[in-house]
Amino acid sequence: MLVSIPVRMTIPAIATAHTTHARVDERALIARVLAGDRVAGRELYDAHAPRVYRLVFRLAGDPDLAQEFTQETFIHAFAQLATFRGEAALSTWLYRVAMRVTSNGMRKVRRFHSREADLEHARPVAVEREEAEPDLRSRLASAIDALPEVYRVVVVMHDVEGYTHEEISATLGVPTGTSKSRLFHARAKLRAALADFRKE
Repeated sequence: MLVSIPVRMTIPAIATAHTTHARVDERALIARVLAGDRVAGRELYDAHAPRVYRLVFRLAGDPDLAQEFTQETFIHAFAQLATFRGEAALSTWLYRVAMRVTSNGMRKVRRFHSREADLEHARPVAVEREEAEPDLRSRLASAIDALPEVYRVVVVMHDVEGYTHEEISATLGVPTGTSKSRLFHARAKLRAALADFRKE
C-alpha cells in the first residue's frame, strides 16, 4: 500500500485514550488495514506519521530525505504489517522500522557523497568545520551529527525527541542500561566537542 507524505502534518489529539482501549482499537485498525481497508490505512498513517517524521528528520538532518525515509518506512510497515505480533506498541514497531530505513538510507547517501567528493572538495569542508561557530545551537547540532551512530541515535531520541530509556530500549532492541550508558558516553563526547566554546 503506497502512501504519500501530507503537505501539512498534524498530531491527532488522542493522548487521553486509555492504554488498553488504545491497544484494542489499534488491533482492530490493523485488522482493517490487512483486510484491504484504505481508510484504515490512512488512519494508521495519520496517527503515527508526524512523530516518525520528526524522529527521521532529526537523524537525517534534511527535510527531503526525512520525507523520503518516512514514506519508505510506511511502505515497509504496510508490507510487513501481517508480521506484527503486538508484543510491543505499534508505535515502537514503527520506530524500529524507521530506524532501520533511515540507517540504511543514510549509509547509501554517505557512500554516494564519498564517491562524488574528491580531495579538493574534502579539504575546504574540513577547514570550515574547524572554524569557530558563534552560535551554540549550531555548534551543538554539528557535534551531534559528528557522533558515532550508536550514540547519536540515543541522544536524538532521548534529549531531542523526549523518548524514555524504556522506549529507546524497545525500539533499538537493547537493554535499558545500554541506552543509559550510550547516552552518558554521548554527552561526554558532546561536552568534549564543545569545550572550547564553553571557555569562550
